[in-house]
Amino acid sequence: MLLSKENLEKISSTNLALPSSASFELPERVIQFGTGVLLRGLPDYYIDKANKQGVFNGRILVVKSTSSSGADAFEEQDGLYTVCVKGLDEGKEVVQYTLNNSISRVLAAAQDWGTILAAAKNPDLKVVISNTTEVGIVLSNDNILDNPPSSFPGKLLAFLHQRYEYYQGDVTKGLVILPTELISDNAQKLKKILLTLAIQNELSDKFLRWLEEANDFCNTLVDRIVPGRLSAAEQKLTEAELGYEDQLMIMAEPFSLWAIETDSDRVKDILSFAQVDSGIKLVPSIDKFKEIKLRLLNGTHTLSCATALWSGFVTVKEAMNNSLFHGFVANLMQREIGKAILDQYIEQDDVANFSRSVIDRFSNPFLEHRWENIALNYTSKMNMRNVALLERWYKKNLVPPSYIALGFAAYLKFMDTQYNGVQYTQEINGQTIILQDEFAPLLFDYWKDKNTVVHRVLADDSLWGKDLSSYPGFEETVQRFLDEINAFGVLETIEKLNVAWQVEY
Repeated sequence: MLLSKENLEKISSTNLALPSSASFELPERVIQFGTGVLLRGLPDYYIDKANKQGVFNGRILVVKSTSSSGADAFEEQDGLYTVCVKGLDEGKEVVQYTLNNSISRVLAAAQDWGTILAAAKNPDLKVVISNTTEVGIVLSNDNILDNPPSSFPGKLLAFLHQRYEYYQGDVTKGLVILPTELISDNAQKLKKILLTLAIQNELSDKFLRWLEEANDFCNTLVDRIVPGRLSAAEQKLTEAELGYEDQLMIMAEPFSLWAIETDSDRVKDILSFAQVDSGIKLVPSIDKFKEIKLRLLNGTHTLSCATALWSGFVTVKEAMNNSLFHGFVANLMQREIGKAILDQYIEQDDVANFSRSVIDRFSNPFLEHRWENIALNYTSKMNMRNVALLERWYKKNLVPPSYIALGFAAYLKFMDTQYNGVQYTQEINGQTIILQDEFAPLLFDYWKDKNTVVHRVLADDSLWGKDLSSYPGFEETVQRFLDEINAFGVLETIEKLNVAWQVEY
């Protein structure tokens, strides 16, 4: 039995949150550019949750950039899909199923542009959501009269202009625009592009004012692992448990965050779905959440990567099942990264709470994160995520950060590669890893002299933007850990360090 509106009454599973029949009649309050799993697993998940609680009471018109011949899965299933939330929450295993009914229609821009533009006249419409990848928010030479314009900003500008024209510049008909693309200041960059495009298209000064003044462009940060489709075997088992087939079923981890930058009462009123989940943060600035995520989640991933690989671990969950490595990750976050980023905005409770969520996320038994994949562009990640931590650490401490230094030493050992004339490779426990790192040739040359490699790499400001060997004791600590790793292995080196620091988790 295929999941559909008609077959809802035939579903008898008690492990599933079902939509009400009335939810199909809710008005379209959101237009969403993108059908990807992140959107369906995060903002659409929140909106459906709010609808089920009678709060937001609105559905989503989805615009997809790809065209399809004949009926697709969204049409066949009346927009319904299952969200399987699987993972750990405060160390306890969570498995929850929800039938999401937030999507009312899915239209292809190439085929249905006229219908999409007609939705601009909808008085109930309040919100724009997008996730068109990082390259989606770019300036083009779009003509908004094209059918459709080629870029996402071109499509959005055409849609907004249609709304402006229909409502004759009514300032109460502006929209709340929430891009979720993973770039800094995503909404402000989108707004700047729209204004430039509007000038290129010779649109009126009155429209430009309406675009700026009637619409709220809110920077956002999204954070949730949404792997998407289940494996074929897991899909089959889940469908057997729930009693229906679902071509759109997705999995998501329990943790979720959608930080939205606003201090507007109007925006807060429109985004009423924020009431239903503590993962939605309506705040005057999202900088705190960006910093916490970058340092505690991404930075920990990077500093842990080579230590895990040299310990023989293939996946993140496998590494977290080892008590020594678990202790390394916990102490790295709590004792060093967390202390480095504490300031007037980031408090100890922020660090403690997010660190615990990272432990749950890394330990998720339902996810297969391979350390080999995390090592892609390793040097750039180390620079972007962790070098600034050293400066902040040394502003507060006179001694070097041991866990950060150990992670850096393991990274240096990982960059001691072989070159076959085409690729730089690293072999660990019989497994050959092909490096995708633009700085691999430079590090390869530095490793030709093992006696000077630590100093030369740390002192190279072309890699880090500063001389890391200038931080008191850092070079010596990295060198000591590199020597210990070579002599005893990573896990024994971690064990000695963890003994020095009582493990908190």
